Amino acid sequence: MSNLFWLIDDQMARLRPYFPKSHGKPRVDDRRVLSGIIFINRSGLLWSDAPKEYRPPKTLYNRWKRWSDMGVFARIMVGLASEGTDRKTVMIDGTYLKEHRTASSLRFEKGGRGRLIGRTKGGMNTKLHAVTDAVGRPIRFFITAGQVSDYTGARALVSSLPSADWLLGDRGYDAVWFPDALIEKGIKPCIPGRKSRDKPIKYDKRRYKRRNRIEIMFGRLKDWRRFATRYDRCPKVFLSAIALAAIVLFWL
Repeated sequence: MSNLFWLIDDQMARLRPYFPKSHGKPRVDDRRVLSGIIFINRSGLLWSDAPKEYRPPKTLYNRWKRWSDMGVFARIMVGLASEGTDRKTVMIDGTYLKEHRTASSLRFEKGGRGRLIGRTKGGMNTKLHAVTDAVGRPIRFFITAGQVSDYTGARALVSSLPSADWLLGDRGYDAVWFPDALIEKGIKPCIPGRKSRDKPIKYDKRRYKRRNRIEIMFGRLKDWRRFATRYDRCPKVFLSAIALAAIVLFWL
């Protein structure tokens, strides 16, 4: 197949420091396995339908599941994002991700942990909250059930915000506590007020126009089938799919 994805040597050199150490029997070819994992996530194929160049599919799935449970892909994204980002201005926003029937079970996993899937007017959804740098490259992700408000995502991400001069957000983040929390961290908020407010909030409209870059980021991520549609019931595995797409699209 001419449209297969293969990691090049420079990309492998950047990824290799974040790989977990192998114990006992050495791992099979990292380049082949990771390239196959990326291809499956981008195209949304079943693992059993992996092209013969990446096979065996069981090896691909086992590596994907094991490293997802270990949080390897999320650590790679955070590590690469910390190497070189323009953080003078950061942006925050959220987007809805549709659930496939294979993932849209509301039953709890063992241990009482939810699947982070909720029912909205558009059906079963998961909501992705993201923070990006000034050019729209993702720095942090947080997922919730679809019906959860932007406030919840902001409260979860505010403590991990990097040092920045400005934060851009839409009206969904117009909460009394949020600008105060940003100011405590030395970040100036650029968030328009809700239309229901009696007194309009002043904000830098010229700077606010740059917020379209985070929308472009979501659009590029949704070109990946396994991101645009959630197939995985386990939220940790789904978050790994999000992190992997961000790694390939923005940090390699």
